[in-house]
Amino acid sequence: MGIEIERKFLVAGDGWRQQAASQTRFSQGYLSRDPARTVRVRVAGERAFLTIKGATTGATRAEFEYEVPVADAQQLLTLADGPVVEKIRHLCEIGGMTWEVDEFLGANAGLVVAEIELQSEAQAFTRPGWLGAEVTGDARYVNANLAVQPYGSWPVA
Repeated sequence: MGIEIERKFLVAGDGWRQQAASQTRFSQGYLSRDPARTVRVRVAGERAFLTIKGATTGATRAEFEYEVPVADAQQLLTLADGPVVEKIRHLCEIGGMTWEVDEFLGANAGLVVAEIELQSEAQAFTRPGWLGAEVTGDARYVNANLAVQPYGSWPVA
């Protein structure tokens, strides 16, 4: 079984931009947003994927991802339950690990989050200076939820 162990953080400032090695534009939609079984279709640059994720416990959940033809993914996006989430993913190598910094577009513009995938929940990692508050357990920052409750619609804190 595929397992994903991921921690998510807000990003403070633009310091990450100097460390970004590559970027890819993503369009992703959700065929199911049930927290027990999320089904996502994603076009990532010139590739596309269908991903099934199980319920999250802590920072861990089951994850199964399959590459699909881009044309199929584009058609599946029209079946999405809610708007398509658009973002640019930047990869930053820090301390021998890859940080994925997602810069959201459209209705989620202004939101920038960083994610790191780990081998275990207890795994140590280098925290870059631009890392802000951890939001791993905050459902508002789950991409499936951002599709229907976009960041731009949140009340000003």
